[in-house]
Amino acid sequence: MHKLSAVSLAVATIVAAAAFPALAQDAEQTTLERVVVTGTAIKRLDAESSVPVTTFKMNEIREAGLTTVEQILSTLTASQASLGTSQSVGSSTGGASFADMRGVGANKTLVLLNGRRIANNAFDGSAPDLNMIPLAAIERIEVLRDGASSLYGTDAIGGVINFITKKDYTGGSVNIGYESPQHAGGKSGNFNIGYGYGDLDQQGFNVFGFVDYQQQDNIAGDQRNYNQRYAGGLSTNTDPANYYQGSGLTVYNPAAPDCTNGTNLIKAGTFCRMTTSSYVDYVPKSERSSGMLKGTLKLNADHQLGAEYFITRSVVETRLAPTPYGALSMQPGNVFFPTNPALDPTLPLTVKWRDTVSGPREDKNTNLQQRYLLTLDGVIAGWDYSSGLSYNQNRVSEKLTGGYADGSKIAAGVTNGIINPFGNQSDDAIQYIRNAAALGTLMNGKGETYNFDAHASRELGDWFGAGRAAGIAVGTEFRKEKFSQKANKDYATLVFDSTGVDPQTYSVGTRKVYAVYTELNVPLHKTLDVTAAVRYDKYNDFGNTTNPKVSFRFQPNKEILVRGSLSTGFRAPSLYELHAANTFTNTGTVSDPVLCPGGVGAGINCDTQFTAMNGGNAELKPEKSKSGTLGFQFAPTTDLSFGVDFWWIRVKNLIGTIGEASLYDPANYQQFSEYFHRNADGQLSQATNVCPGPTCGYVDVRQRNLGGNNTNGFDLTGNYRVRTGFGTLTFGLNSTYVTKYEYQEYQNGPWIQNVGKYSGAGPVFRWQHNVNAVWSYASKYSVGLTGHYKSSYRDDPNGDDSNIVASYTTWDLYGTYKPVKTLSLTAGVRNLFDRDPPLSFQQAVFQAGYDPRFTDPTGRTFYVRGSYEF
Repeated sequence: MHKLSAVSLAVATIVAAAAFPALAQDAEQTTLERVVVTGTAIKRLDAESSVPVTTFKMNEIREAGLTTVEQILSTLTASQASLGTSQSVGSSTGGASFADMRGVGANKTLVLLNGRRIANNAFDGSAPDLNMIPLAAIERIEVLRDGASSLYGTDAIGGVINFITKKDYTGGSVNIGYESPQHAGGKSGNFNIGYGYGDLDQQGFNVFGFVDYQQQDNIAGDQRNYNQRYAGGLSTNTDPANYYQGSGLTVYNPAAPDCTNGTNLIKAGTFCRMTTSSYVDYVPKSERSSGMLKGTLKLNADHQLGAEYFITRSVVETRLAPTPYGALSMQPGNVFFPTNPALDPTLPLTVKWRDTVSGPREDKNTNLQQRYLLTLDGVIAGWDYSSGLSYNQNRVSEKLTGGYADGSKIAAGVTNGIINPFGNQSDDAIQYIRNAAALGTLMNGKGETYNFDAHASRELGDWFGAGRAAGIAVGTEFRKEKFSQKANKDYATLVFDSTGVDPQTYSVGTRKVYAVYTELNVPLHKTLDVTAAVRYDKYNDFGNTTNPKVSFRFQPNKEILVRGSLSTGFRAPSLYELHAANTFTNTGTVSDPVLCPGGVGAGINCDTQFTAMNGGNAELKPEKSKSGTLGFQFAPTTDLSFGVDFWWIRVKNLIGTIGEASLYDPANYQQFSEYFHRNADGQLSQATNVCPGPTCGYVDVRQRNLGGNNTNGFDLTGNYRVRTGFGTLTFGLNSTYVTKYEYQEYQNGPWIQNVGKYSGAGPVFRWQHNVNAVWSYASKYSVGLTGHYKSSYRDDPNGDDSNIVASYTTWDLYGTYKPVKTLSLTAGVRNLFDRDPPLSFQQAVFQAGYDPRFTDPTGRTFYVRGSYEF
């Protein structure tokens, strides 16, 4: 668990934001060294800074049973959304997982490895995939809960997450773990080993490496019953098929009127629809392996040369409902033409069939991340300096492995009377469908980042007699980014009906960024420090920007600390947002706001998928932000500390796409009508063959500047330690309260309130808490209990606030035994009381009955961990 408690300066561990000198009295002061805290570039003895930082220590993370970065950051209350691997089902993200600080967007949360960038995910270019972090080599994770555009880059608006590996390492370690949910599916295991050799001081070198392997089984759609809470994932593409003539105002089905026979059919409105959510994995199957090798050579007493390489390979396998075919044609005279007196036997039918013969659609996303890094660090003329030259590469591929077929062959099979869309298939038809299978690589993506950075800092002397020296840092950075994403054109044409991926998809972009920055810390008094920083960035495609930041740290005595900051930010549109090809794909399951307002009505325009145009937009403007913090920390005794940090963020020209819930809301149609391109009949084209142009209808859902985003709130932290003859008991609290979160869906539009209510892309939680209690005794025994809480919100599925999604609380329990110093054994249970995710009617992702972005379907899970050092 992350804490804002004191951390021993004896091992130069970066303290969390609530730390005080009074809490560090147990540290061995003789081993103090200058360190750099995330959020400042000045190396100093006093690791305390004027910005709020949360620290995760890896030994505590392992004891809590957390094995992935996604799990770790889901416990961070400053994060509003968890964009995890479960959302990769049907979304072509390459199985990626992203961080989203303060809910302002994953592309405004800067992710660093040892203070340096890694390449963004190649399939959308918005942010690095958290699954690519080599977790086995990580010593701690520092999360800056404040904007840092003045130091790290203009996109560090929501915050910074810095993964810090071991500096040097000798000896070896082995860690092994296994976890098993009480309910079916989701078992996982992990193993890592590391070894290091060489003492920098005695031998002048150190080299170490770690390898890690993790595997998790899927949780299938029929292994939990959340999707049975309501008819989620409704589709008009069914088995047996729906059919109609002409405009489709009247739709028929052989299973009507009761809809009791067929595959997952229910009666919805006047005809049958299919529930598809039981096919969708709650948690996809995943496998990750990573390795890291790092070497350091001591050139002399003042300089060190380093080399580092890491590689991570992630494979995520997803599964969703069988392929829908929304516009198959059946001519009069076809052997399967329905006998229906309401039909004109001289006119063709349009058939909406789902290919259950081929089974669920399955794909495999493979993501490969690598970074090569050379560093030179040391001291010269009184300056502590650090420089680095790196190359980062991210490659992603999406391969279809099951359930996909050549759409033209399926269409021909219906037209020619081979496939019966209205009943059981003959042996010949089954073989025909199997022969039409089209499996292979659908898309490839590649992202690259070349980076050079250098910075230096030094003390300047005690200018104002404050008892502490002023400090200055200067730095520079050059970065070149490249990305490309390309569909396998010939193959994508065959499976467009089942993937929605435009065969013409080919996106490419490049950018160069130059930057210089400086930071000055001046103690004006023994109780007051002021820090000023400024960064100048020049983009070869978006001009230049200057972003300052000022902060202060006031500590009148050892028990009280007051801190605050003000800063600006600037995020140029990403290469993907600018240059992604304008392609045609499918919407989610929605209803035409004119022809089926609010999903009320009959016909093909209700609860279906339409053709959509998405991609980049060269007309985008940069996002700009202002942010501030004000914190009060108290440590009345060495065993008690607590505090509050207020924060404000304002973003304008926010880049994104309008959420489907709002875009297809009839009440908003007048505002968004320009994005609906209808055909000559006034209709939108069904999700079928690509046909942009005046004869086809589609919805323009490209990236655009939506308007603004304002949010503010406060973080609460607290730690209390009780020392007894029977051990030490420590209590911790981390909590975030969002006072306001409002956004605009278009320039100068009305402000939409989002706190405690599902709106646009999702809800914003009013309260999030993490509380923990840890008992430890004699350095051998410890027992921990941790609670996680998210407040309730209104789901608002029908615009009437009819459903309140209940608050979500889970408890985790673990115990650790260390029989010898080098061996640690842990057993625990996550979600101790087997709390089910609360009911949600969200339709933003394929899983139904709950929202996987904020809750976990796994249920009570038992785990064991073992760690041995040698």
